Amino acid sequence: MSIVTVQLGQCGNQIGFEVFDALLSDSHSSQGLCSKRENEAYQASCKERFFSEEENGVPIARAVLVDMEPKVINQTLSKAAQSGQWKYGQHACFCQKQGSGNNWAYGYSVHGPRHEESIMNLIRKEVEKCDSFSGFFIIMSMAGGTGSGIGAFVTQNLQDQYSNSLKMNQIIWPYGTGEVIVQNYNSILTLSHLYRSSDALLIHENDAIHKICAKLMNIKQISFSDINQVLAHQLGSVFQPTYSAESSFHYRRNPLGDLMEHLVPHPEFKMLSVRNIPHMSENSLAYSTFTWAGLLKHLRQMLISNAKMEEGIDWHVRPPLSGLPPLGKMSLNKDLHFNTSIANLVILRGKDVQSADVEGFKDPALYTSWLKPVNAFNVWKTRRAFSKYEKSAVLVSNSQFLVKPLDMIVGKAWNMFASKAYIHQYTKFGIEEEDFLDSFTSLEQVVASYCNL
Repeated sequence: MSIVTVQLGQCGNQIGFEVFDALLSDSHSSQGLCSKRENEAYQASCKERFFSEEENGVPIARAVLVDMEPKVINQTLSKAAQSGQWKYGQHACFCQKQGSGNNWAYGYSVHGPRHEESIMNLIRKEVEKCDSFSGFFIIMSMAGGTGSGIGAFVTQNLQDQYSNSLKMNQIIWPYGTGEVIVQNYNSILTLSHLYRSSDALLIHENDAIHKICAKLMNIKQISFSDINQVLAHQLGSVFQPTYSAESSFHYRRNPLGDLMEHLVPHPEFKMLSVRNIPHMSENSLAYSTFTWAGLLKHLRQMLISNAKMEEGIDWHVRPPLSGLPPLGKMSLNKDLHFNTSIANLVILRGKDVQSADVEGFKDPALYTSWLKPVNAFNVWKTRRAFSKYEKSAVLVSNSQFLVKPLDMIVGKAWNMFASKAYIHQYTKFGIEEEDFLDSFTSLEQVVASYCNL
């Protein structure tokens, strides 16, 4: 089944390019770990999901590109065409000559309604090209104006017009030190609106990806391109095909539907995180060997201790013994806590994958009491390796991982709101103080719900 990707703003378009490039590069790479028939089925499944009919032998990305300034879209279209491997559709982009000035209200209340018909027509045409449509994958940031404001507006429209289709928003969480003075306002407005209109929020923190680039990839001068390539690797490792059953060579046909079914059992809880293992530079990889036991031991502890990457795992954090009460509910005042999960999905790719033991992820102590581990944990596998790794594992988790960062953003935004800082920049475009209060209430409820797991 096919996925239509909507790339919004500078961040969404740059990440979108890297995702499509990573997907096709992996699809075309030769993998000796599986049969030729399996490899061909893998390539066909990847193309069905993310690419439409070929033009002169070149696959076309199932994507709509939206930005209020033309520069990034033009660069993105050009880079894709120059790759010679794939490209974007000739009429799949929408841009103007005036940005949103890092103002969520301008993107949501001005650009969104003004260009609604044009943007939604592009999306409709892309959906109509799909023989079998799975849903939307919407890539955006939440700190600026266009990606966040128009992203929230477009997602709301998709919910209205395609209420039976799945919508997953991939959101870039801003640096804690600040990229934009009003990023906390933009973030709470984005998240609260998406919580009403999206089925799942797949969240990546810029600070965490930056640390992966610095400490695991050994990159000295980290660029946005480096960060976006790590993001694309993580997303590719989630969305590339896996077997539909352990005994079958048939690949899953509905990745969005399967992800939602396994990971979002309740509409109150829809924040998802991704953790990959291993992550390393090509130079380090040449001298490294991995076992499934070692990879899964580290991945489980990353989940338990809420570590964003392998380096710096806190091995002192332990789940409660079965039958005993948890080590306390999530406390915002404690740095050391056990990360309770609602649902987890482990995706394993590579050599000897059938021998991997995932029993450690089935421990009832890892999960909330209202969902049994048999329903809360799933594993997907394929013998086909991903990217340059002979063995790799990815964890997609619906857990308490973002409670602290979310509470911090809400707190910072509230402090600014209490002093009326910059509020006039939003009210002049139709976002009233009542809208801010609704956003605070909504997100404080999200924090409270995850805390009480």
